[in-house]
Amino acid sequence: MKLKHVFYSVAVAGLLTSCAVDKKEEKQPEEITKAEFNYVVEQFADVRVMRYQIPGFDELTLKEKKLVYYLTQAGLAGRDIMWDQNYRHNLEIRAALENINNTYKGDRDSKEFQDFKTYLKRVWFSNGIHHHYSNDKIKPEFSNEYLYGLLQSTNTELTGDAFSVIFNDKDAKKVNKKAGVDNVLASAVNFYGPDVTSTEVADFYAKAYKGPKDQPIEAGLNSKLVRENGKLVEKVWKSGGMYGQAIDKIIGWLEKAKGVAENEKQAEALGLLIEYYKTGSLDTWDKYCIAWVTSTEGNIDWINGFIEVYNDPKGYRGSYETIVEIKDFDMSRKMAVLSENAQWFEDNSPLDENHKKKNVVGVSYKTVNVAGEAGDASPSTPIGVNLPNNNWIRQEHGSKSVSLGNITNADNNAGGTDRLKEFANDQEEIDLEIKYGQKADKLHTALHEVVGHASGTINKGIGQPKETLQNYASTMEEGRADLVGLYYLMDPKLQELGLVDNWENIGKAAYDGYIRNGLLTQLVRINLGDDIEEDHMVNRQWVSAWAFEQGEKDNVIEKITRDGKTYYNINDYKKLREIFGRLLKEAQRIKSEGDFEAAKALVEGYGVKVNQDLHKEVLKRNEKFTAAPYRGFVNPVLETVTDADGNITDVKVTQPKTFEEQMKFYAKNYNFLPTKN
Repeated sequence: MKLKHVFYSVAVAGLLTSCAVDKKEEKQPEEITKAEFNYVVEQFADVRVMRYQIPGFDELTLKEKKLVYYLTQAGLAGRDIMWDQNYRHNLEIRAALENINNTYKGDRDSKEFQDFKTYLKRVWFSNGIHHHYSNDKIKPEFSNEYLYGLLQSTNTELTGDAFSVIFNDKDAKKVNKKAGVDNVLASAVNFYGPDVTSTEVADFYAKAYKGPKDQPIEAGLNSKLVRENGKLVEKVWKSGGMYGQAIDKIIGWLEKAKGVAENEKQAEALGLLIEYYKTGSLDTWDKYCIAWVTSTEGNIDWINGFIEVYNDPKGYRGSYETIVEIKDFDMSRKMAVLSENAQWFEDNSPLDENHKKKNVVGVSYKTVNVAGEAGDASPSTPIGVNLPNNNWIRQEHGSKSVSLGNITNADNNAGGTDRLKEFANDQEEIDLEIKYGQKADKLHTALHEVVGHASGTINKGIGQPKETLQNYASTMEEGRADLVGLYYLMDPKLQELGLVDNWENIGKAAYDGYIRNGLLTQLVRINLGDDIEEDHMVNRQWVSAWAFEQGEKDNVIEKITRDGKTYYNINDYKKLREIFGRLLKEAQRIKSEGDFEAAKALVEGYGVKVNQDLHKEVLKRNEKFTAAPYRGFVNPVLETVTDADGNITDVKVTQPKTFEEQMKFYAKNYNFLPTKN
């Protein structure tokens, strides 16, 4: 599971990405020293592109630097997989757009060409033609006639559906989880053949191999389901199979990484990951996940594979994702206390006793510094990750939770308070956010990942949430983990454990920020008239809206209208905590019992629909702010230094000047798939 947040306050922790400039900068990126480090790269459309540093990299041994380098290269080798997973025409469209950008000799300063450049950057940022967060198709500001002229003048080929889909209404949503439609047919994501229905998917996996008894595999995780000769079959993503050209490159770099592993457990895990990519076996994937989650020694770690299922409307298929991590030693020591006390949190939670986990196994939490990301994690990156996702592995072998410290730090260094002052109700709320907001956000992330995702059990005989809760599984899980964090953010136990110096003010800042975001500020990220569809945004609204409704009688959260503007003020934080506790108990019951109808009522009743008058007001109030609502990152570039015999003697970190520079560099060096797969 990954945690994605965007906070419109002094501390903005959230989704991130990258983007930028012109053709002459095709060389290796120049190094930027710490003294002159500039976190902001550029801003366009609804995106702000930033940089991040890698604290501690220079202190690594040469062997550790090599491990980081090889793992990063392995991640980038599979970059094109994510593009093709997102939409079947993405690679073809990207190749055409990039060729135009590289070779066009006409007026590059005209409004039309600048609109073309913005569209290209948005496509780069989203790994395809659908918005990285809303899932809506990105609309170009230029005409199809203009694009046709660019194609002609640069001798670039883009025909048929790959051309027309840029401008028409076909494949309008990458992922469509709305009720009342066939979610598979209505989704453009390239996980299913174009004629495969939701009913057929359910029927296929009802009969499919599910793994050993009580140890179910993540069926469908690494394949595309298509119809061949009238029969549904899986095209497995593996060496020699679908995406095999890129996967072979991944395997090559992972083999190099295995050769410089820090210890035997790391080497064992990497060996199983290599075997998984070679065979496509999901039984091997489970063996790898167990080896990986129990490999806790060493300074370097990684996430690599087909991981999160948010992009699948049915919750089976994993998007390609990699993150390479270096331990943040100081923060990890401070936050390990949550892992050590995970059982206390479980025992004292408001869950039904039958739904509590009797033995919270092996929950580990680290603050890490990212050294490189690719696929689903880049340019838009999470701020926290908890893996593996397979419930039985989590219960028997534990999980790893990490907070991406340098990502959060970069975001905080580029923040501001103007939007906070616009949407906070009073000066007390502003002061609490400024003083305690960053700490509250970090702690909520930690509680969400370490305690939240590890909490609770599924009743015996009840299937996995993707089977029982179906298209509501992801938003229900994220909301449940959020509620665990919210419940304990107002608990003196946090101060007793030495995690905070004022638990009450930390809790107040967290509650203020969550309600303000869930009911107001996150609305700036969707178009007027649209429903909320992204799972994390949906969960923040259903949690906030349900809590508001439950507390109306006692005026726990007060809706205030002042000078034509809407605010929400929390009058009773203690009662709000009780409300969060009741909702947490219900959310866990829904998961434990597989109660689809209750999940549907909660999500559809509170999380999806938007009050259009309020939405119009929020968008109007937001017009004066120039900071984009979405953030992303360019990755630092790792460059090897070699001796006369070609042996690596060092690895240096450099920074790209622009997003465009990085995208051109990636296109030149990591283009391993054909445009049609």
